[in-house]
Amino acid sequence: MRALRRLDPLLIQAVIAAALSFAHIHDIAEAAGQTGWKAWAYPVSVDVLLVMAWKRLREAEEGEPTAAPRLWFWLSLAASMSANVATAGVVDLENPPTLLRVLVAAWPVLAFFGGSLLVHSRKPPAQVAAQSPQEPAGEPAEAPAEEEVPEPVPALPAPVLVTYADAAGIAGVAAETIRGAANGPKARLTKYRTNEGPRVDLDEVRKVYNRRPVGA
Repeated sequence: MRALRRLDPLLIQAVIAAALSFAHIHDIAEAAGQTGWKAWAYPVSVDVLLVMAWKRLREAEEGEPTAAPRLWFWLSLAASMSANVATAGVVDLENPPTLLRVLVAAWPVLAFFGGSLLVHSRKPPAQVAAQSPQEPAGEPAEAPAEEEVPEPVPALPAPVLVTYADAAGIAGVAAETIRGAANGPKARLTKYRTNEGPRVDLDEVRKVYNRRPVGA
């Protein structure tokens, strides 16, 4: 019920537009000398061609050319709109111009030609698919390149920190020598600041003073 209410305004507009356009095309055809049933056949021809072209555009598949359906759609739409404008007093329907008579007389053949092209010029879906570019068969798909996993870098051992006095005992030098080696612009030992005071690396002390560990 709600969907019907939403469609009511659109349906009303469609009925009004179709009725007015149908009547205007009939009046133009009748003024151009097409009397009786012939005048009523003209609006049917215009509307049918318009619907055929619109349907062809809606059903066009990807890659299918749509230039011809667009041409016939706009041509039939222009014919309908021209009839609406002409009946508004722009054209003297009592004495229609010769060009209008020629266009009205040529319309049936033109509409038949356009409708035939819309129906018979469309290629079957299988043919359209066959013409679309396809990947060459038989070629194996390239295997995805394996990502190189970097080897894990071994973690450096934590330094063994000792006091100046302990380092001096191991190196066989005075504690002041170790203090001087860890301070100043030409320091040979790395000085570590801890909560317990300054410390030096035991392995670094052994390397600087050529002292091997006991048992080495």
